[in-house]
Amino acid sequence: MGSLKKEGEMEQMRDEFMEAILYVNGVRRVLPDGLAHMTLLEYLRDLGLTGTKLGCGEGGCGACTVMVSNYDRTSNKCVHYAVNACLAPLYSVEGMHVISIEGIGHRKHGLHPLQESLASSHGSQCGFCTPGFIMSMYALLRSNKNSPSEEEIEESLAGNLCRCTGYRPIIDAFRVFAKTDDALYSGLSSLSLQDGSSICPSTGKPCSCGDGRFQPLSYSETDGAKYTEKELIFPPELLLRELAPLKLRGDGGMIWYRPLRLQYLLHLKAKHPEAKLVVGNTEVGIEMRMKRLQYQVLIYVGQVPELNTVNVNDNGIEIGSALRLSELLRLFRKVVKERPAHETSACKAFIEQLKWFAGTQIRNVASIGGNICTASPISDLNPLWMASRAEFKIINCNGDVRSVPAKDFFNGYREVDMESNEILLSVFLPWTRPLEYVKEFKQAHRREDDIAIVNGGMRVFLEERGEELFVSDASVAFGGVAAVTLRARKTEEFLIGKSWSKSLLQDALKVIQSDVIIDEDAPGGMVEFRKSLVLSFFFKFFLWVSHRIRDVKPALETFPPSYMSAVKSFSRPCRAGRQDYETVMQGTAVGLPAVHLSARMQVTGEAEYTDDTPVPPNTLHAALVLSKMPHARIISIDDSESKSSPGFAGLFLANDVPADNKIGPVVADEELFATDVVTCVGQVIGVVVADTHENAKAAAGKVEVEYEELPAILSIREAIVAKSFHPNTEKMLRKGDVELCFQSGQCDRMIEGEVQMGSQEHFYMEPHGSLVWTTDGGNEVHMISSTQDPQKHQQYVSHVLGLPMSKVVCKTKRIGGGFGGKETRSAFIAAAASVPSYLLNRPVKLILDRDVDMMISGHRHSFVGKYKVGFTNDGKVLAYDLEIYNNGGNSLDLSQAVLEIAMFNSDNVYDIPHVRIRGNVCFTNYPSNTAFRGFGGPQGMLIIENWIQRIAAELDRSTEEIREMNFQVEGSITHYSQCLQHCTLHQLWKELKLSCNFLKARRDVDEFNSHNRWKKRGVAMVPTKFGVSFTKTFMNQAGALVHVYTDGTVLVTHGGVEMGQGLHTKVAQVAASAFNIPLSSVFVSETSTDKVPNASPTAASMSSDMYGAAVLNACEQIKARMEPVASKLSCNSFAEIEGAFVQGLGWVALEEVKWGDAAHRWIKPGNLLTCGPGNFKIPSINDIPFNFNVSLLKGNPNSKGIHSSKAVGEPPFFLASSVFFAIKDAIKAARAEMGLGSEWFSLDTPATPERIRMACFDEFTCPFVSSDFFPKLSV
Repeated sequence: MGSLKKEGEMEQMRDEFMEAILYVNGVRRVLPDGLAHMTLLEYLRDLGLTGTKLGCGEGGCGACTVMVSNYDRTSNKCVHYAVNACLAPLYSVEGMHVISIEGIGHRKHGLHPLQESLASSHGSQCGFCTPGFIMSMYALLRSNKNSPSEEEIEESLAGNLCRCTGYRPIIDAFRVFAKTDDALYSGLSSLSLQDGSSICPSTGKPCSCGDGRFQPLSYSETDGAKYTEKELIFPPELLLRELAPLKLRGDGGMIWYRPLRLQYLLHLKAKHPEAKLVVGNTEVGIEMRMKRLQYQVLIYVGQVPELNTVNVNDNGIEIGSALRLSELLRLFRKVVKERPAHETSACKAFIEQLKWFAGTQIRNVASIGGNICTASPISDLNPLWMASRAEFKIINCNGDVRSVPAKDFFNGYREVDMESNEILLSVFLPWTRPLEYVKEFKQAHRREDDIAIVNGGMRVFLEERGEELFVSDASVAFGGVAAVTLRARKTEEFLIGKSWSKSLLQDALKVIQSDVIIDEDAPGGMVEFRKSLVLSFFFKFFLWVSHRIRDVKPALETFPPSYMSAVKSFSRPCRAGRQDYETVMQGTAVGLPAVHLSARMQVTGEAEYTDDTPVPPNTLHAALVLSKMPHARIISIDDSESKSSPGFAGLFLANDVPADNKIGPVVADEELFATDVVTCVGQVIGVVVADTHENAKAAAGKVEVEYEELPAILSIREAIVAKSFHPNTEKMLRKGDVELCFQSGQCDRMIEGEVQMGSQEHFYMEPHGSLVWTTDGGNEVHMISSTQDPQKHQQYVSHVLGLPMSKVVCKTKRIGGGFGGKETRSAFIAAAASVPSYLLNRPVKLILDRDVDMMISGHRHSFVGKYKVGFTNDGKVLAYDLEIYNNGGNSLDLSQAVLEIAMFNSDNVYDIPHVRIRGNVCFTNYPSNTAFRGFGGPQGMLIIENWIQRIAAELDRSTEEIREMNFQVEGSITHYSQCLQHCTLHQLWKELKLSCNFLKARRDVDEFNSHNRWKKRGVAMVPTKFGVSFTKTFMNQAGALVHVYTDGTVLVTHGGVEMGQGLHTKVAQVAASAFNIPLSSVFVSETSTDKVPNASPTAASMSSDMYGAAVLNACEQIKARMEPVASKLSCNSFAEIEGAFVQGLGWVALEEVKWGDAAHRWIKPGNLLTCGPGNFKIPSINDIPFNFNVSLLKGNPNSKGIHSSKAVGEPPFFLASSVFFAIKDAIKAARAEMGLGSEWFSLDTPATPERIRMACFDEFTCPFVSSDFFPKLSV
């Protein structure tokens, strides 16, 4: 112990004078003391490297991805890997080289081939996620000696999310680097047409990718040989520099240690037994940010050699506890190749589990020890360690070592068998023996980068006795079923000594059902689903083992071949797609698919968003004080502790508002700052300003509010019972006489039912934000905001400050996605920041954290529809009566307009003689819901498509046949009295049916289902009709300002907002063609209320038409005559169509919003559980269709659109309902196995894994539910 203490003291002396350094994009940086609290992302952005974005702050979106290079002295080579800068502690990359998006290419010095490829393939829309995608791919190329496979490329992007493109163009841009179809891509990229344009490498159609601004690439070069600036080398200083231990400090007395020897680590642990050990900071970092936990001492153990060792011997593998999960995956893959197959059953199980564990960036830094010692009850790996007979080697501060079997290590919720003076040293994984099998299991909401609902690890060791196999040993462990990773002890004991047979399976299922008990009100909910998963996992394990032992004992009982579908592992197919359209080109730009004007800025990280804007001197940062109760009276507000918080500059409440505190886009029915009563969790009570963002948040968290709780209404059903509706929102539409039709006997059959749809979070990649400052001594207010409606910001700020609108200016250059979520709800952010800015005469910046943004800014409306339908025995619909309700939340916002659009779209494409639709907006104690792509239309259409499918089931006919029979035709009159013109429905339906060979697909699906008991497929075709424009006629107006300069260039400013849809590109095309000049001669400036006043929101799928027409009108006033031009198209339009489809896919099948309500009593009332990417899952790259084809109807110009344009923003969204109805079709096939094939069943949206599985009623669900069970849904 004496030598241990002495060595620890020597290292402590060295760390006192160690200079901490870091290289960023090849530039040496000295890291000062005092930054232990800072993340790498914060440091980079403070350097002005704002291409690295803050999207979520919890490592779930990938927008902050950078590459870290480190010299591995064990292997004597540089290693390159992608990391989430938002989680990486700054000091954890000391002595390393960090490369951000700015370090690989720049417009002035040349783009990297990756950047060029993504730009020219139209893979960047809003651009906020773009740098993260590029850096993930860049790290993959730098870390691979050989070109990666397509599968490796898609796997490397698992930790990156995109909300705009649907991923297809991103995959197309990157897959060329796999060299699998080099001839196709390199040929197309350099093929020029006679008119000088080139073939697009993304679509295979003519475009401007090769117009001189985008040089054709040789995609056979992936090493940067074509790049004018060679790749940044690893700094020589870091190759020669000897590492030394570190002791550095941070805010609030925090201390950061980096020991380099085990002895020093143990010395530190003895000195600071409460210290947190970190490697990737993927758990501690989130705790400190999300839970506001404070840890005074952090010890970084990632570079302690003794914790990074790997020892492979005849008995198994000993793995150091600090080994990263990505290294563990590579180790297991290597071992599987080198060792006998029977020894590596556990290794193979870990490989499969690690493939779906988090994203690449997390696996690159997270350690096995961190995952084990966190003791999360849903850890994917801990059940496997337990099942695999692993042992954990633990060392205390005295150097004493003991071993604990993994199965005995976990004592309770986040409690393990380890004292505060001990650390996990290593993990020993024994080889499996002949006839010993280990298998992994996991069910999550999303396959990729998602936490488990239930997971498991199972092992069985069989021994031969004559012609039979008996269970010699067994392990069964589950996660997600208790507060701790759970051993099914009774099941293990029952299995041992039993003969491996079908009867054993049935008996064991009964035992396991009593062995794993989940309380009805267990946190996490989904109790029935989780119980069924436990049985299903064991059944699959039994089948898998039985399949594996057939070669050993072919005479043993076998299962039917149709059962084998239950044991096949999912393999990641590579994505493909096709875009089919016609090009009609006249003039210089209109009709030519053009690359997004900002594409090159976005792929290099140069494009600025609100949070990237350089702040003026003396800027304050703001944080909101939010209600913690769904409905309560405010008794008192105490800011005494807040005032003593570091950097505090002021708290502003309702009585500080200079003018009117009441705001609202249509009706002023909400308060900027709550006065006497709060009506939802997350309602803004006040705003705190301080010198930094973190200090402002800390000060806001110290404001104490005393409440008197009041009754809350937390669902549509509760609102209906209480008659809680927003005033004057009841609406009715009618056509014909529904009641007379029902009573006349014309209807052979009538059905009644209910459809409920959950809400959806916008999840734009850029959170809400605004920078506000005053000028002219406070006489004017200016702001830069992330909004779809700058005019609304101008109006709100004018209103609350008492200034005329002429003295308030709002500017927006671009926004990182909107989808309707930034149409109205962004305005109160600017208004809240404007109050302290105006009163203090200082700039104020307010950027919402992702969790706050999701909690307070509203969602797509949840809906309940109650229908009654009359129809003939032939399937002709005669009458439709609908009561429809949406959840408006605590203010009206746009909920009435959303309801109206839902009512308008409730006929979808069907001609129904008698229609009555009644609707109302429910007042509930939730944050106000708001606009979202489709604006109520998808909800209305989904209701009618549900009962169309039900009619088909009632009549035992195909749904497609019922649809076709009731289609609207040219001249049909809708229930809102519009005559349909240019109706191409029948033509589209016929073309689609032929192009996708639907009848063959139907036969193929039926054939597959007949041969597979436990895996089913479905197929569906769903039509859609969507009316574009604002329903308020006066809003269908737009303005533009066009300047022509003497050098022949043109400056355009218009009232629309660029949010990734290519609006600026389209209006530039219009101007270029109007003046017959190159597109490169047109520049579109930022949107500003002092340039184009009184603009309508960028919404309703009308912006291209309105602002294109406004620009054309302005150009015509400048240029007397203009040559005729034809239809315009941006290749970005395809990405927008695909993005809308994938977003719709998320709505119908994945994205569930969960609130604390009667359906989820384990969540605190009125609180949002799904307030970040950890709990709310949007589709990832692995969720898009394997074959993603888009075709546009040819030869059908739109005479009413500017240059024959057609909307692509909202109409494609509902096409994703085909996924929902295909899922229902597959469920129907599964239910048929239980004799329920002809029985109608309802399925709520989203059709999550829980709802799908529980609807597939079978022997594993029937112990817990009936065949008509409905999982709970927040509506």
